[in-house]
Amino acid sequence: MFPAPGSVAIRALVIDGGFGTENLQVQERPEPEPGVGEVLLRMKAASLNFRDLLTVQGMYNPRQPLPLVPCSDGVGEVIALGEGVEHLALGDRVCPIFAQRWLSGAPDRRMIRSTLGGPLDGTLAEMMVVSGDSVVKAPQHLTDEEAATLPCAGVTAWTALVTEGDISAGDVVLVLGTGGVALFALQIARLHGARVIITSSSDEKLARARELGAAEGINYVKDPRWGETVGELTAGRGVDHVVELGGASTLEQSLRAVRVGGRISLIGVLSGVKTSLLLTSVLMSAVRLQGILVGHRESFEALCRAISESHLRPVIDSTYPLVDVRAAFDRMAGGGHFGKICIRISD
Repeated sequence: MFPAPGSVAIRALVIDGGFGTENLQVQERPEPEPGVGEVLLRMKAASLNFRDLLTVQGMYNPRQPLPLVPCSDGVGEVIALGEGVEHLALGDRVCPIFAQRWLSGAPDRRMIRSTLGGPLDGTLAEMMVVSGDSVVKAPQHLTDEEAATLPCAGVTAWTALVTEGDISAGDVVLVLGTGGVALFALQIARLHGARVIITSSSDEKLARARELGAAEGINYVKDPRWGETVGELTAGRGVDHVVELGGASTLEQSLRAVRVGGRISLIGVLSGVKTSLLLTSVLMSAVRLQGILVGHRESFEALCRAISESHLRPVIDSTYPLVDVRAAFDRMAGGGHFGKICIRISD
């Protein structure tokens, strides 16, 4: 799949000619040059999110112009500095942020339309140019693959629980699933002294989640009314916070699981985007239902400080070379992964 390098300096993996993993192909492109305020990165590794799979399949934005370099998450080495970039140095290892223009505060439409991997070209390229203001230095103790998991999955969990969630020691957090965001939420919640209940369709995955610090696990296939079970596990009180990654088919049970005055962070739509919902279940329990769209650079920086101080390590499911990127997407589509699926771009 990956041809020998030609006279052009870099290669990029792109979706071209139509959506679908069969249309992932390598294209040669001129080596980019950083302009004023920009940096040139030699990309080391990337990681996959469910959004990336939907983008490749044409389900995230069917009107997305092609060709497109997919994937929003990655880590690279600074190899050239544009004029005016003084806070970075050659050799720094950095991660581009998800929404390139969202540096702090509340987002606006312009900010949330500046996302990598659609509409902007993403991280599956040997080199890329980004604004010097839109990168965050990666924690030194992490491998390239581990660092590449942070920009979306890590920041999303941090935003949900810390930036917006005000998590405190002694809180009870319900996490749905065992994908990238879910396991980051488990780790971050434990880091803050919270008790974590986690759900999965796999008893094996639940056992692994307990090894990471989950107090209880619920198999939602065996226990379809798991929201009530969560209530029993909390002596009828309910959880303080639900990290809701399922979407349409799980929100009703999440509302059963959350306490009066609790919070549900709506992050994923793995089970669909449309649902009929009795609004009284939100109103009469004073539940805060909040959508989480990853987060800004300041949240990313705070996450990296916490990871560095605690020496937390992200959970990696598997790593694929760039030549096997289709197999990586197939792994994600199959749903059997535990943690993050990574792509090695260069040494």
